This record gives sequence, C-alpha cells and structure tokens, in this order.
Amino acid sequence: MKYKNTLKSGKVRYIIFKENDVWYGVALEFNIVEEGDNPAEVILSLFQAIQGYVETAQKLKMRPMPLNQKPDKEYQELWNKLEESKEKKSAMPKNIYNFGYTSIKPCAMAY
Repeated sequence: MKYKNTLKSGKVRYIIFKENDVWYGVALEFNIVEEGDNPAEVILSLFQAIQGYVETAQKLKMRPMPLNQKPDKEYQELWNKLEESKEKKSAMPKNIYNFGYTSIKPCAMAY
C-alpha cells in the first residue's frame, strides 16, 4: 500500500476555526486537535504538535500508518466545504481563521 505521508516527506491538512468562544486547530491526517483563546495561539500550538508527532514517529522509525490516519468525519466534511467555497471563490465562513497544508519536515536527529 502506498502512503501519501512518509517519515521523510508529505503534507498535512489543517483547519483553524472558532466554535462558540473557543478557537480550535485540527491536523486532519494525524487527528490532532488543539484549542486556545485566539487563532495565533492555536496555530502555533498545532504546528508544534504536528512537528512533535512527526519527530517522534521518525525517532521510533514507525510505519507510515500513523501519518496517514482517516480524519474524523466532522473535520473531513468541514474541509470539503472549505475546498468547495475556495473553488467557487466565495467568502470563507466567519468562524474560519485559516486552512491549508503544512509540510512534514524530517528531523535531522532522527536518522
């Protein structure tokens, strides 16, 4: 089976959004969720969690399966809606701060 993400390269989809009074950040392929008081705090926390997750996987020389998890249905549906609005060039929902991809970066100490 060929995996999109490996220990050396890949991309992770992320969404930063607000629900009620709380900001959330989700890394879809890793099923990581971070929360905070503002979007800047959340995006920093999420990207640190992603990097830590990848570094741990690399140090343990894990198989690529944990880097290619099936996203939670709720977040996958939100991603699909955001991609659709992007294609139609319509306005992003007000509760969305940002969404996109971040690269998997190899950790020099892991090899």
